[in-house]
Amino acid sequence: MLIQKFSLCEILRDLPRIEVLDIGAIEPLGQEACYEGLVRAGRARVTGFEPDPAGCAHLNQRYGAPHRFFPSFIGDGQPAKFYRTNVAFTGSLYPPNQPVLEAFEGLAEITTLVDVQDVATVRVDDIAAIEDVDFIHLDIQGGELKALVGAERAVAAAVLIQTEVEFVEMYQGQPLFGDIDAHLRQRGFWFVDFIGVGTGIMKPIKSISSSAGVRGISQKLWADAIYVKDPRKLDGVSDVKLRKLAVLLHDFYAAHDLVYFYLNAGDVRRGEQSAQRYAERLSLRR
Repeated sequence: MLIQKFSLCEILRDLPRIEVLDIGAIEPLGQEACYEGLVRAGRARVTGFEPDPAGCAHLNQRYGAPHRFFPSFIGDGQPAKFYRTNVAFTGSLYPPNQPVLEAFEGLAEITTLVDVQDVATVRVDDIAAIEDVDFIHLDIQGGELKALVGAERAVAAAVLIQTEVEFVEMYQGQPLFGDIDAHLRQRGFWFVDFIGVGTGIMKPIKSISSSAGVRGISQKLWADAIYVKDPRKLDGVSDVKLRKLAVLLHDFYAAHDLVYFYLNAGDVRRGEQSAQRYAERLSLRR
């Protein structure tokens, strides 16, 4: 049985465009945002935040209208300090935790403090231009929980959240995975998976060789955590939002079981058969 690659928008042709909120929108060199396919197809609009002015200007030039990117530090609306490091994507609103970073091979070298800047943070909920959100993507080096605290309205509207989380305190005082997990569960979200798990090897070991059947274990440091609207509590989720969630889960993660579940939940309400059409489209028998 072959799995056919396609966008779920090919089945849900009348679905309104998906609203993406990307906090920390610059991707590392050579990487592509998970929503690029939907953007190219004209099925999504991105509202993004990238505090680096040059990076923000690049994003606006690259994507153009109707997408929009703002050079703001997203947080809880309070004054903060930005700890700029020698590698752009490791800068944070929390200071690098040098004793922890130096314990692992190669981490301190890319998270060296360069200077500290006083900045103003902005709450997502205070930005009038953001009227609706379907998908939230966060990657701001430990500042994700403060961003979520300042985005209660956006979080309530969203059906899918992908947020970077850390399992050890790489930045001093930062919230860890457990803190973000508790916050999102209290707001009706259900944890699905980790992707992009980052590992570190503690010094002085540089590499671990293992014989057959034995693997070396290195520290899990960070990952992207994926959350969806709790499938047990869908009464307050509209039919359109259910279908948007299905598109996101299929196009981003190929989460076929969850896609079918949310499509079917909408079908029961609407008397339709989109879940069945999806199941038929998924598989081609040789």
